[in-house]
Amino acid sequence: MNRTTRLYALVEELRANAPRPVTVAALAARFEVSTRTAQRDLQALMESGVPVRTTPGRGGGWTIDPAMTLPPVHLTADEAAALTAALAAAGTGAPYAGTARAAHQKLTASMTGPASAAARTLAARIVALPAPTPSAVRAAVERAVAGNLVLGLQYVDAAGRGSERVVEPAGLLTAGGHWYLIAWCRARRSGRGFRLDRITAAAPTGEQAHPRDLAELLRGSVAAAAVQPLAPASPPARDTP
Repeated sequence: MNRTTRLYALVEELRANAPRPVTVAALAARFEVSTRTAQRDLQALMESGVPVRTTPGRGGGWTIDPAMTLPPVHLTADEAAALTAALAAAGTGAPYAGTARAAHQKLTASMTGPASAAARTLAARIVALPAPTPSAVRAAVERAVAGNLVLGLQYVDAAGRGSERVVEPAGLLTAGGHWYLIAWCRARRSGRGFRLDRITAAAPTGEQAHPRDLAELLRGSVAAAAVQPLAPASPPARDTP
């Protein structure tokens, strides 16, 4: 078993035992490696952002938060290639590009043989031109949208006029090669679109925003016919006795 395969298997072993901790010695025996190698692998998972943690003392060991990870997903070769290409095309100026690149690396590392070669070839044929959005601005917008937080902006409009805004984010829109933050502007008391590369500074205020409906804010604008990506499917309902 190579190291990449073992790292994925370690995650699934911890998931299967969660919330009970598993000792390094038990994991080393399970994967037929030394305790030093198992410890190094667990540390690598932690440093890469996998929600594993260690509990010291008697009865302690390594655990994983099952709510923060996904179970194995079985993809066809075509699906994996399409996902790899789409993730690779996330330009450095696109929202959540850093997370997309991390997911791209994990996906390509898990693929082998002809499927891996096909995915890499397809990804190499797709190019994204980076948008000149400052990384600090993009990160602040990402946090505000994901956490539904009120956002303070410094914005320059198409005529070069600067202004300060306090907005309640509804979502993100891509059109004409640009990304827009769609939000309720408290100063204008209406929905507005703010082009990300015209936001010169942004900072979440920590205040929870009032939920805003993206479709409602887009209604009546040139983006009224915008098509949203498919939402994740809801898990099937379980029958209760």
